[in-house]
Amino acid sequence: MLRLAASFVLGYHGCDCAVADQLLAGEPFKPSANDYDWLGGGIYFWEANPQRGLAFAERAAKRPKATIKTPAVVGAIIDLGACLDLTTMNGVATVREAHANLAQRMAKAATPMPVNQDTLRRQLDRAVIEQAHLIYDTMGARIDSVRGVFTEGRPIYDGSGFDEETHVQIAIRNPDCIKGVFRVPKAHLGR
Repeated sequence: MLRLAASFVLGYHGCDCAVADQLLAGEPFKPSANDYDWLGGGIYFWEANPQRGLAFAERAAKRPKATIKTPAVVGAIIDLGACLDLTTMNGVATVREAHANLAQRMAKAATPMPVNQDTLRRQLDRAVIEQAHLIYDTMGARIDSVRGVFTEGRPIYDGSGFDEETHVQIAIRNPDCIKGVFRVPKAHLGR
């Protein structure tokens, strides 16, 4: 995995207030392992977007059987490490190769390929990203994080190519990439 950028990013994680308090007290993040997580298994953050992290928690709190009762967001200082960055040509080529490898593996096993159900439930994308992890693990390498642009929401004006909820999302596979956790100032939340 090429490391083409050396920088820290600020990521924001929407969660329940009790979980936020635990994280701020030093408890580790729990990785997501849903079969539809588009960037594969990992700890999910919104890059440079605390308001979006909180909006996620607020929406999640309204779902039936919600685990989030009191929405909150925490910030994290993240070193992306060896990042599979889907905003780069190298990242796209890696994922394309992983898809071909997965398709070949599934065909040999006479198993149908997973299918993305919609914009949010992306079983195929998750399987492809997990295949990329498997390929790198087999080579004795490691992908620490996956980063991608997620277009979502309505256009911000008639004829717009910009959608109101587009964001950069990061899935951290290696928790050592999380260098610190902080309470998000209310002013950063627009409140």
